[in-house]
Amino acid sequence: MTTATPSGICPDCGNRIKLWPLINVGEELVCPFCEADLEVVSLDPVELDWAYFEPAVDDNDWDDDWDDDDWDEE
Repeated sequence: MTTATPSGICPDCGNRIKLWPLINVGEELVCPFCEADLEVVSLDPVELDWAYFEPAVDDNDWDDDWDDDDWDEE
């Protein structure tokens, strides 16, 4: 018995991408045609979407623009 190789369509360039047989929802990959960062969002049928990356936040950067003088009462 042969299992078909799963494939999905890149939402960015529209090319069909062959995936590894044991793909899981949530796995991330890069389109070999346009280099878009993608994520598997469904398996039946296989559906790919752009991967969402949360920007790195440095806890020390949030208050860099504020000085204590900015809050002085008039």
